[in-house]
Amino acid sequence: MAVYRGPRCRQCRREGTKLMLKGERCKTEKCAIERRPFPPGMRVSKRRRAATEYNNQLREKQKIRRIYGVLENQFRLYFKAASNRPGVTGENLLQLLELRLDNIVYRLGLAPSRSSARQLVLHNHLLINGKKVNVPSYRVKEGDTIQVKEKSNNLELIHSSLKGLRDIPDWLSIDKVKLTGQVVRVPDRASIPVNVEEQLVVELYSR
Repeated sequence: MAVYRGPRCRQCRREGTKLMLKGERCKTEKCAIERRPFPPGMRVSKRRRAATEYNNQLREKQKIRRIYGVLENQFRLYFKAASNRPGVTGENLLQLLELRLDNIVYRLGLAPSRSSARQLVLHNHLLINGKKVNVPSYRVKEGDTIQVKEKSNNLELIHSSLKGLRDIPDWLSIDKVKLTGQVVRVPDRASIPVNVEEQLVVELYSR
């Protein structure tokens, strides 16, 4: 499976905003955005080019890709699927990305970041409706139950993450004792806590 292996803080610096790729570390003074609030690479000049419409659209697309940890070809497939669904394409796109299993595990607070959630999935620590699923991109459906396997109940990563649990979105529910979560409903745009302008991505792919 192809994944990005480079420095994650470099991605945040390139987009000029915190993408929360390292979980709680991003909220501390160790965050790269706090220490080096400029794009990575050689700084020959402090002057920046004027942002064009295309550049704004491209940067928004890259921001969404990096937040959810998907590569370009995967993202194109998500956009194609979103375009073929009824409703607003931009909202459909974010819904499909939010319903990825690795994102659900992160949103439930079972992992401190999406990359950590991806590792939990890949290492067979989770069950969906009682069945083993080890595909991070698996699309979770409304009513599905996500459960930590019994032999994985004592994983320190999970318990330390739950101790600092963020407020989970209202379309999810979690039982911290049984280590189970459920998708209560498909999220609408107002319930998706990402600061992006998805309409710019729609405009980019409509060029």
